[in-house]
Amino acid sequence: MNVIILFGMLIILLSLSVPIGIALGLATVVTMMLTSDIPLIMISQNAFAALDSFPLMAIPFFMLAGALMGYGGISKRLLALADSMVGFITGGLAMVTTMACMFFAAISGSGPATVSAIGSFMIPSMKERDYAEGFAAAITAAAGSIGVIIPPSIPFVIYGVVSGASVGEMFLAGIIPGIIIGLALMLVSYVISRKKGYVGGDEKPSAKRFFMALKDSIWALLVPGIILGGIYGGIFTPTEAAVVAVVYALIIGKFVYKELDFKKMYASFKEAALINGATTFMIGLSMSFASYLTMDQIPAKIANSLIMLTDNRFVILILINLFLLVVGCFVDNISSMIILTPIFLPVVVKYGIDPVHFGLFMTVALATGFVTPPYGANLFVASAISGVKMEVISKHMVPFMLALIFCLFLFTFVPSLSMLLPQLLR
Repeated sequence: MNVIILFGMLIILLSLSVPIGIALGLATVVTMMLTSDIPLIMISQNAFAALDSFPLMAIPFFMLAGALMGYGGISKRLLALADSMVGFITGGLAMVTTMACMFFAAISGSGPATVSAIGSFMIPSMKERDYAEGFAAAITAAAGSIGVIIPPSIPFVIYGVVSGASVGEMFLAGIIPGIIIGLALMLVSYVISRKKGYVGGDEKPSAKRFFMALKDSIWALLVPGIILGGIYGGIFTPTEAAVVAVVYALIIGKFVYKELDFKKMYASFKEAALINGATTFMIGLSMSFASYLTMDQIPAKIANSLIMLTDNRFVILILINLFLLVVGCFVDNISSMIILTPIFLPVVVKYGIDPVHFGLFMTVALATGFVTPPYGANLFVASAISGVKMEVISKHMVPFMLALIFCLFLFTFVPSLSMLLPQLLR
């Protein structure tokens, strides 16, 4: 009965467009009042206790680093580098968008931030070259999902905190899948561009142009090397790496590229503070929600129900992925991660799934929700930048969404794609 009340309240509140953090808190309060003797103060205690976490401090710093790099001219230089590499191919601007999102993903850790940074340049450019505006917005939104797969990744930090898995190993697990997703989206873009007649850029490829773009963007490309090299070299933790990324972004944007003035710095800090405020509120109440689930043994009950339903490992994984894809349509990545990890992790561990592998394909499944209505955060950002209605973008999104789902099941059933690099360090 309590499960019905809890999730029923949550669904009703979300359907009424109540903010996710508030919906989680209210659903927990109502369920506890009606079905439990647990004191309500547990909600606030668990919310504050959850936020008192050193790894979680990485989130605001990665958000700030991404904002500073966007305002500091780094995204513009990454676009130029991508253009010199693939801009001449059929559908070149769509290719450039995808590759630039892959580059920016390695410094931002956020899907919507990646869409905003790259889309503000590329969507208008594609419109000028007669690309369908819905297609331009769709490929940008889809490629932006790579922002949470290629490290650093904010959802990977969240998963590490909730599950106890190594954040460093999660970062390593995302490298190969992130590249594969990028290549899959570029392939789909190429096929559609050939059919629609979307041409490449006017400039022919040349080694000189490439090396000039590489030289201009080298300071941006050093960011993932500094972050990941520092973590795996034992120099600093992921949280400290986020702080290093902020300092690096300030120095490069202000003194090297000289595009980061005080006005842009203020805008970066304001943007990061607003996003982090909403995210922190949501994380705290999500953890209270998850704590109540655990205390009431709801994850164990759901796990036992799944195991009673079938003992086939492949069927279980398919069912979990389908459930995650549906949830991603309605609930944001971070809240879903916090709520669902305690439910499904015990199940997959019983079937011999490595927690790092599960965290990877769980993140990919929920990241697909970035591009699926009605919630789709990337869709909202792309729609705001392009001025194209969500319905139009969603129609053009279908082939890209299918590519993302194909990649999801590929990573699920071929664990070596995500576990190769983490296992090298074990």
